[in-house]
Amino acid sequence: MMFIVPVLAAAVGAASLVPEARAQDSSQWQKDSHSAVRLVAGSRSGGVLLGGIAFQLQPGWHTYWRNPGDSGVPPRFDFSKSDNVETVTVLWPAPMKFDDGAGGTALGYTRQVVLPLRIVAKNTDRPVTLRADINYAVCEKLCIPVEASTELAFNSVASTEDAALFAALDTVPKPANIGDANPLTIRDVRRDGKTVLVDVVAPDPGKVELFAEGPTPDWALPVPKPLAHGPPGVKRFAFDLDGVPPGASVDGAALKLTLVGSERAYEFNVNLN
Repeated sequence: MMFIVPVLAAAVGAASLVPEARAQDSSQWQKDSHSAVRLVAGSRSGGVLLGGIAFQLQPGWHTYWRNPGDSGVPPRFDFSKSDNVETVTVLWPAPMKFDDGAGGTALGYTRQVVLPLRIVAKNTDRPVTLRADINYAVCEKLCIPVEASTELAFNSVASTEDAALFAALDTVPKPANIGDANPLTIRDVRRDGKTVLVDVVAPDPGKVELFAEGPTPDWALPVPKPLAHGPPGVKRFAFDLDGVPPGASVDGAALKLTLVGSERAYEFNVNLN
């Protein structure tokens, strides 16, 4: 996918993208001509805090999931300039699929999305200020790289952003195990030569997607595709073990499979046999 140079904030285009009003529990929107990003803070209680990175995108534009699919680049975040922050874990809502314009499939988000953050404070008695350098791409037919820097203090005992953050948490795939009794689950994973076969059971098989990731970010596994014919009662997906880094072994490799249905999404950690 082609990229063009970053575009500075366009006053007319960006002004209609998001309102200027901001609450104490959110930072100012950092805008470019096709998107905007800001931090949001949840209620302050104890040493583990809930926050979020909120994106808004103009109609027809999208940004990427942690695994961008066959093309694109995932967002990158640097929180190292924060005050009194031990660790920050980014949680990823289930993505959507897009045609990448080159015959492949990209994975990401449209319109608006909040990536929840699990923030661990170094000292629960001291103030916490989160500072984020954010690098992401917004894409239509072309992709535009965007850089933004923002900060936000976590002060509120009862945050105005709690409802939005908990709603975002509900869209993050939940941990699951092969063969769980959930209506939506993975029944079996096996190798057939260079191909991985994944059998899924679902209440609505027509509205199920599967995504595969390797043990490290330099793995670039293809997006699994549903097969036209599979065993009775299951929807079978298949993907080849392409995009494996040089020198890496697929034997026993730890894969993450994300299963997305119409109402629920789950993550499965599996080891290839």
